[in-house]
Amino acid sequence: MQTTTIGAYPKPDYVPTPDWFRVGGTGNEAPTKAFDDYLKNRPDDIDEIHDRATHEVIQDQINVGIDIPTDGEIRRENYIHYQCRNFDGFDFVNLTKVSLRNGAWVAEVPTITGPIRARAPILPRDYTVAQAATNHPVKITLPGPMTISGSAADAYYRDEAKLGADLAKALNQEVLALAAAGCTWIQIDEPVFARNTDKAFAFGFDNLERCFDGLPDHVTRAVHMCCGYPDRLDQDDFVKADQLAYFRLADAIDASSIQAVSIEDAHRYNDLTLLDKFRKTAVIFGSIGIARSRVETVEEIEARLRQALEHIDAERLIVGPDCGLGMLPREIVLAKLENMVTAVRQIG
Repeated sequence: MQTTTIGAYPKPDYVPTPDWFRVGGTGNEAPTKAFDDYLKNRPDDIDEIHDRATHEVIQDQINVGIDIPTDGEIRRENYIHYQCRNFDGFDFVNLTKVSLRNGAWVAEVPTITGPIRARAPILPRDYTVAQAATNHPVKITLPGPMTISGSAADAYYRDEAKLGADLAKALNQEVLALAAAGCTWIQIDEPVFARNTDKAFAFGFDNLERCFDGLPDHVTRAVHMCCGYPDRLDQDDFVKADQLAYFRLADAIDASSIQAVSIEDAHRYNDLTLLDKFRKTAVIFGSIGIARSRVETVEEIEARLRQALEHIDAERLIVGPDCGLGMLPREIVLAKLENMVTAVRQIG
């Protein structure tokens, strides 16, 4: 079994870049405004600050034994809007207040006011900086079309399938540029699939395939489908996607070009017969919680992984957190990851 992380990692204290986790959680109505204020006042040496921090979070992951680290999304306000700021068609000045994720979150979000078009790719530099810190393959993440459209206000297309197709075309330019830069693990984050399986079937999977179109065979196509963040750490009553969504999506995932799918299991255990449905797809299995400060013991992680291995072979079970780790303090992140890696090594 290999180990990985999903995306976000807590930013070092010296990094001034705000993110969802630093401005009051996903329940904060104006995280975009906080980032705009930062853009006006960021230090001249911000690239050097980000590069240093990226190297540090990569080393954190490598030092605890992670096989496939991420760049920690250090430069990002969040995993979605960082990418959208590099696409034509988004207005980050005139925001729209909307209810998102089936009512789980109210926020002022960017407004789509024109056709979506990609600019020069930004992720190859992020990848190059991160990969320079290690000889392990670094995974880079992008938001998927459905998740982007679910985190913006569409005042132009009025057609979610067409909006998604244009987003996929723009994202595909970033994906292909990452591959050309040498990245061999590219992950599209589509948590909205779990919240709206009907739309996923109607056009979500087609647009996801467009994101990966033309990607070389040696690059792993990964997709992350979590069930939702809370507003704050140790909140248990937050709205999550229907737990049965994974069962509804599994056959379509396995029939697609997706090679590895990331699912939650730590916060809320799945019926592990779910894993039987993935006959060819690798599963990145969420084994530590990302919104609970309690550190899972090695024994409980190991026990759950052994149960999972009754339903999927070890070569296709990749072990990771439920989602990004940005909500947790670094000390707790390291303790959780160390226990996760130890559990994997004890299984052998």
